[in-house]
Amino acid sequence: MEKLRTGIAVLGAGSWGTALAILLARNGESPVLWGRDASRMEAMAETRHNEAFLPEYPLSRDIGLESDLETAVSEAQDLLLVVPSHAFRGLLHSILPVLSAETRIAWATKGFEPGSGKLLHQVAAEETGPERPLAVLSGPSFAAEVAADLPGAVTIASRDECFREQLAARFHSPRFRVYSSDDVVGVQVGGAVKNVLAIAAGIADGLGYGANARAALITRGLAELMRLGEALGGRRETLMGLSGLGDLVLTCTDDQSRNRQLGLALARGMDLAGARRHVGRVTEGADTVYEVVRRAKMLGLEVPISQQVARVLDGDASPEHAVESLLRRDSRPETLS
Repeated sequence: MEKLRTGIAVLGAGSWGTALAILLARNGESPVLWGRDASRMEAMAETRHNEAFLPEYPLSRDIGLESDLETAVSEAQDLLLVVPSHAFRGLLHSILPVLSAETRIAWATKGFEPGSGKLLHQVAAEETGPERPLAVLSGPSFAAEVAADLPGAVTIASRDECFREQLAARFHSPRFRVYSSDDVVGVQVGGAVKNVLAIAAGIADGLGYGANARAALITRGLAELMRLGEALGGRRETLMGLSGLGDLVLTCTDDQSRNRQLGLALARGMDLAGARRHVGRVTEGADTVYEVVRRAKMLGLEVPISQQVARVLDGDASPEHAVESLLRRDSRPETLS
């Protein structure tokens, strides 16, 4: 008889995965934090710090540190995947032999699957089966602030009410508020598209275009996000909530945002490769933008800001010319749809 699984494993020991493990331990959980680099995980176990990503924040002894994927997954009831979108399907495929029929899967990854343009709940269902409970955690949250126990709020979305409420209870605390939703599509689209728009905001600010331009870009970017989100099946109120508008405002206005940093670097004249080296960490928006543009074209939708970001990343337009192209668009009635 298989041993009853009760715990939670966080798969991905970057800054966000580490911060969420710290939050879980603070909430009385005993999470396992898995990372694929054995030497780094050994160093973390010895120092109780993630020196590569969140060196300022100690890791509670309640956090188990593991580099063996089978061991990390084997005793967990719930899994939280916190890996880049391009690695999402591969990690799911790797854990299939260890999953039990009762294992539930959540993720805090923001993006479409590169190449296919699929949302991650579609990828998870394809890899692990259509009946498995799935959930996504998303919202306006920087890893360092969560690790520091600063106030914040996110949304957890799942079509499985029991999983949704139990997962929310794991993460909810007096200083980290968790809202629940069944709009899995809307929460994911908001978390993905805002990264593209944060690159655009970084470009505009890096060019010195000022606060007025930033406010206009965020507002018209919200129109693109909502246009695509509703067309894919998300709900308007979700896209106007924490995982849509809230996350968009955060990532477009604060330099902790990696995607905004990428835009700032591009505005200084770096090419994409140089800008990515400058940021030094994964910038999901640089991959997501192509899926946004492709999905929008298939649906007959206008996403002019995303299109200009793609042109800059491809080297087809300078940051200045991309902004000028947006400004030259014809005047029209204002709408968010």
